[in-house]
Amino acid sequence: MNNSKKILITVFITIFIDMLGIGVLIPVFPLLVTHGSEFYIIPNNWTQDQAYILSGWLLASYPLMQFIFSPILGQISDNIGRRKVLLVSILGTSLAYFYFGTSILQQSIIGLFIARIIDGISGGNISTAQAVIADVSKPEHRARNFGLIGVSIGVGFVFGPAIGGILSNPSIYSKFNAATPFWFAGILSLINCFLIWRNLPETLATKVNKQIEFKQSIINIGKLFKLGSLSSIIPVMFLYNFGWTFFTSFWGIVLVSKFGFNQLGVGGFFAYLGVMIIFAQGGVVRRLSGKVNEVVVLKISLIMSGICLILYYLVPSHVHYYLYIVTPFLAIGAALSKSFSSSLITRLAHKDELGVAMGVNSSANALAQAIPAIIAGYVAYFNPLFAVLLGGLIIVASWVIFNYTSKKIK
Repeated sequence: MNNSKKILITVFITIFIDMLGIGVLIPVFPLLVTHGSEFYIIPNNWTQDQAYILSGWLLASYPLMQFIFSPILGQISDNIGRRKVLLVSILGTSLAYFYFGTSILQQSIIGLFIARIIDGISGGNISTAQAVIADVSKPEHRARNFGLIGVSIGVGFVFGPAIGGILSNPSIYSKFNAATPFWFAGILSLINCFLIWRNLPETLATKVNKQIEFKQSIINIGKLFKLGSLSSIIPVMFLYNFGWTFFTSFWGIVLVSKFGFNQLGVGGFFAYLGVMIIFAQGGVVRRLSGKVNEVVVLKISLIMSGICLILYYLVPSHVHYYLYIVTPFLAIGAALSKSFSSSLITRLAHKDELGVAMGVNSSANALAQAIPAIIAGYVAYFNPLFAVLLGGLIIVASWVIFNYTSKKIK
């Protein structure tokens, strides 16, 4: 096995374990904030609407910290290397999972916020992993190798939600509770840290010696429309992720409140979505990589994703199996959008500033996750399902804008 393949496999495992940890939250979180749930931790004198608003802020605390710290980690990775940054960030993630589980048992809302903040501060895993992939990828293989991130996310979403649903279900084993999945995720992150330490060499060929700009996240947002050719794709993906977050923030709650799913049902649905993403990566992304221009692919994948979310909104509660018909198309749209946008960004970015370009993209993505998570909490005050519809409409808007801005891309 050559060194590049070994590095890509290590990154694959790293992202898989990271996403597995994120996935275990999916079936548990809706039950923490839904009245009548055995895991409900919100004060009893709070209304359901107030609980939704709180959950929006809790979900947003992680990407808000990522917005501030991810570009700083990107700069540090350009200065000292990718390996060290990955080790520190994954260790912080592990500590955050352990504290999140403890806070659930103590019914400490403040503790939940602190854990999410710690995870957000150290959560530069994906952007740094993207930089590693870019370091070792030939131009013609970039989209395919970035597809590894999609596969890792897909595999993590197959096992993560399923494991979260199982480990939180006391009917399977009496000692299981809402905190158990987070102990599991914390242990996995420690294993992940060991694997990086043992198997991942430094991939940054030339380190730079630039002063760290701690206000880089704010500067990055100012750069969104001043990046030359990159301004044709990063703002579009900001909108795409903005809409996607409206969906992910409250879809688990919709499955519980509208369709009557329990934690196993929520975990099973997201596991199914993960399987579809894996098939989309293996059957669609890899076949198109290097053969079809990124712009052409994105013009199709963006509108496909938006339409699928609108169809989710329209599915009646008594025919929930329609959700499983729409999901494969959503998976294809998401897989193509994520992989080919990352490939396009690395193609358009200057090689010496790849880490900075990824930092700008990560800042945009983090802000695109933070703002809608907060807004979705207030939208859910009226109906959690409205967040899904709004997400679909925003993604359609990103497609409209890309059709215009992509004319500048050569």
